[in-house]
Amino acid sequence: MTILLVDDNKVNLFVMEKILKSAGYDDCVSLTSAQALYDYLKVTIPTHKPDAVDLILLDIMMPEIDGIEACRTIRADERYKNIQILFTTALDDKKKLSEALGAGGNDYITKPINKTELLARMDVALRLKRELDWHMTHDEKIENELNLAAHVQRSLLSEPFTHDHLAVQVAYKPSFNLAGDMYYWEQVDEDRYAIMLFDMMGHGISASLVCMFISSALRDSVKKRVSPAEVMVELNRYMSLLHTDKEKIPYYFTGIYMLVDTKEKTIEYVNAGHPHGYAWLNENELLHLDNNACAIGFFDDIQVKSKTVSYDTSAQIVIFTDGVLEAMHPDEFEAEKRMDKLSAQTLSLDKPLLDYVIPREQQENQPDDMCMMIIQAT
Repeated sequence: MTILLVDDNKVNLFVMEKILKSAGYDDCVSLTSAQALYDYLKVTIPTHKPDAVDLILLDIMMPEIDGIEACRTIRADERYKNIQILFTTALDDKKKLSEALGAGGNDYITKPINKTELLARMDVALRLKRELDWHMTHDEKIENELNLAAHVQRSLLSEPFTHDHLAVQVAYKPSFNLAGDMYYWEQVDEDRYAIMLFDMMGHGISASLVCMFISSALRDSVKKRVSPAEVMVELNRYMSLLHTDKEKIPYYFTGIYMLVDTKEKTIEYVNAGHPHGYAWLNENELLHLDNNACAIGFFDDIQVKSKTVSYDTSAQIVIFTDGVLEAMHPDEFEAEKRMDKLSAQTLSLDKPLLDYVIPREQQENQPDDMCMMIIQAT
């Protein structure tokens, strides 16, 4: 525990140091100016070390740089935010004391120093410092764990690819470190590709955990069943495993799952409560991939029938989560009109996909996760 004593009067420093050492505070450092305080902090806390200095006893009236200005400077540096600052002053000026506390001081002690008062106020300040340091360490631990979880979640996302007759590109912008949007694709056999985009209810940790659970279940389901209708029924079974009698609202997700057959030139899909996607067929026909099933997880048992569309020469499929539409325009009908227009043209996969729908400067710090995928088949 380190306590800094800052006063231009060496007698005052001697008195405070004697009081503190007699009370068992052995690690005290006496400094005679605000500049000396700055220099000490810069050397002692070059990086974020919350326990390097615990408390500063800071005189208000000092030449060149007074205690109030020094306090403002210290509080402006994030590294020093938990250090407790107790002003020492002979002033009886309420306005000045109010200014000192407004600058970031935690408390004040009047001169001449009373030993009992000094130690009592220090005890309160140091207990608060320990509490703040515990929370800071705890928060850093949580942040590290969240970063690890986010890394794991992103490792489950499929990489964009370009094959002879199929290309898939995606843009992914979580609103939070952990997201409720997920996507996955897999080559089933020589000509068929399973592709899915889904949006989990909610945001943050709970949505992310359920996302990872369903992502794992999806991989297993695709290997065993392949058919979009059968896969969706199986995912619904997995979601029902999360429900308990205590749950007021069931976990659920919306999504589009499709099976693209580049040999037969068909797209078999299930849209489970998701915003409709677009199929731009043969560069002259735009179809909506409308809902044909309820969201997954609402009911324990569901009946699902897939739909199939065919193409002759080419197909471009545009699918996205509702966060994209919300970012495009506050009016969902206007956003859909813009998406209609965009989807009725062949898009370049070399361009960042969100740049087609949202200006670059508006893509950060959106309130909802955003995911947009384009599949091009020939």
